[in-house]
Amino acid sequence: MPTKARGKPIPFMKLSGSGNDFILIDNRERVVDPRLAGALAAKVCTHRMSVGGDGLILIERSRRADFRWRLFNADGSEAEFSGNGARCAARFAYLKRIASRRMRFETLAGIIEAEMVPGSPKRRGKAVQEPSAVKVRFPDPTGLRLHLRVPIGGIEREAHFIDTGVPHCVYLVDDPDTIDVVGIGRPTRQHTLFQPAGTNVNFIKVLDPHRIRIRTYERGVEDETLACGTGAIASALIAGLAGKVESPVTLIPQSGLELTVYFGSRGEAFTNVYLQGDARAVYEGRILPEAWA
Repeated sequence: MPTKARGKPIPFMKLSGSGNDFILIDNRERVVDPRLAGALAAKVCTHRMSVGGDGLILIERSRRADFRWRLFNADGSEAEFSGNGARCAARFAYLKRIASRRMRFETLAGIIEAEMVPGSPKRRGKAVQEPSAVKVRFPDPTGLRLHLRVPIGGIEREAHFIDTGVPHCVYLVDDPDTIDVVGIGRPTRQHTLFQPAGTNVNFIKVLDPHRIRIRTYERGVEDETLACGTGAIASALIAGLAGKVESPVTLIPQSGLELTVYFGSRGEAFTNVYLQGDARAVYEGRILPEAWA
């Protein structure tokens, strides 16, 4: 049972970061037993049977930053990081007055900095200055491996790998819209080249020096998602190394809701990596016990 009191509803908010949707819970008072959070995530993230989402994020107290998060994938596994999840967590913390417009929060990938920036919502015909987008600074990426040969289904494909908080494989393809994302992504995710952690898998096409079309197979969700923030960063950096793009880069994911990546580089090293994009507060309410029964 995930709550202290048997059968007690859990307050939550649903947020969507460019199509990547998350269930956010203020867990500073431990309404969710941290030991059972993974099991809860696997239940409540199930589409059509519960709230549904790509992941569950718990906001907890921190002695090092404004707050600490724990992120659980839809399969119940705990994740180190998520770019879109980070933006949703920051917007949630701002809306709930847990943090101010500029904040720092603790993750398994390190301390993350985030800032609310103006979006473009309108109310009664007038522009609203309330920030609805979030810009997040990422830890410097690690683990770069270029020109890997990945045999899948009898075909050897060239891929590139980089860890942007979580591991990512990037394929440059002629047309992402015709790619079998699951058929290629799933065996790539499990390939021996990327063990033991496995990898997320991105399929990209560079449209011009500042735009990339992207589709992503996500580890933990085990399917294609509408967007992936860490994948957008990985793809922009790999395309930058190939000399095909320069900062800033706009990524167009399957949702159509664009993400912008900023970065500085020297050789194969990257610094000052930022992700900016939409972080929509969709709805809030209470998760009832039948949602995890």
